[in-house]
Amino acid sequence: EVQLVESGGGLVQAGGSLRLSCAASGFTFDDYAIGWFRQAPGKGRERVSCISGSDGSSFYADSVKGRFTIFSDNAKNTVYLQMSSLKPEDTAVYYCAASDHSCSGAYGYWGQGTQVTVSS
Repeated sequence: EVQLVESGGGLVQAGGSLRLSCAASGFTFDDYAIGWFRQAPGKGRERVSCISGSDGSSFYADSVKGRFTIFSDNAKNTVYLQMSSLKPEDTAVYYCAASDHSCSGAYGYWGQGTQVTVSS
């Protein structure tokens, strides 16, 4: 059974940092791409970042480029999203998801989400 479990969310002041974790199980990490998405109240879901399990290539949305870093520990089947210089507009529920194709493919597996709140 494929499972994704996020952790690391919380409340932080603007300018602060948080590290989110996505622990994956039930599949071979190297064969998947893991993406981080977020959804703020009243807004659509946004893909924030993604990392390919096969070659380690990564993607960042323009809104987080230079502030967020995605990296993985394949031995632990865990993907991290290091978030720095946080802004109030980063406030959202953050989800990790797995695609068995690529970062641009369909994401068939989702975690339950973790809340990130950035206060001004």
